[in-house]
Amino acid sequence: MEVALITVGDELLSGDTVNTNANWLAAELSERGVAVARILSIPDDRAEIAARVREYAADFDAVIVTGGIGSTPDDVTMEGVADAFDREMAPTELTLESVERRLAAIRERVPDREFDVDVAAEASVPEGSRPLVTEAGLAPGCVVENAYVMPGIPDELKATFETVADEFAGDRRSRFLYTVEPESNIIPALKEAMDRFDVAVGCYPDREADHNRLKVTATDDDALDDAAAWLLENVDASETPVSRDW
Repeated sequence: MEVALITVGDELLSGDTVNTNANWLAAELSERGVAVARILSIPDDRAEIAARVREYAADFDAVIVTGGIGSTPDDVTMEGVADAFDREMAPTELTLESVERRLAAIRERVPDREFDVDVAAEASVPEGSRPLVTEAGLAPGCVVENAYVMPGIPDELKATFETVADEFAGDRRSRFLYTVEPESNIIPALKEAMDRFDVAVGCYPDREADHNRLKVTATDDDALDDAAAWLLENVDASETPVSRDW
């Protein structure tokens, strides 16, 4: 399974907000054997969102879109996704009930504050989509065709993803090895391992830990194990972190 991630928000592009959502989603998907083929950050621009979602929905098995999905002026993620699939926006019984329930809980928690919320606007999703509601946030997410729309607030994103996590699965597996050999010394071995066993091998220097981390990835368990075993024999490597003693 190949998935693309689109994170929406001017604040991501200006550096005002660190894009932790992309990192968290990529790790979650990778643990499930899914290949994350693209990670793209784009502004709060409805036409841009529509174009990119349309493109990635056609090219990949699924696309996960995170961003503002509420009713403030810059929250145009949901509308952009609706445009990508030529859908109108409308509330459903489920989303209306969810928003009203969440509002009641907020008003009970903060009784001295007035909340002027357009419930129908907050509860609107692309027509024909599958709503994703949680107790973490006010506005619902949704699934429309193969696009999963989720909030940009990290806690709300995580809660929403958990409702559909079982829908993401793949056959990619990885093993990590560690070596103190300089990268230049192990390039031939890494290339040979990739050619011999049809695996991908990444080398990631960790200067703080004073070693190189090798990530071996494959879609076949035997190929993965064989490649790891070959590297352990042909490179000064270990399955546990090591440090230079020089």
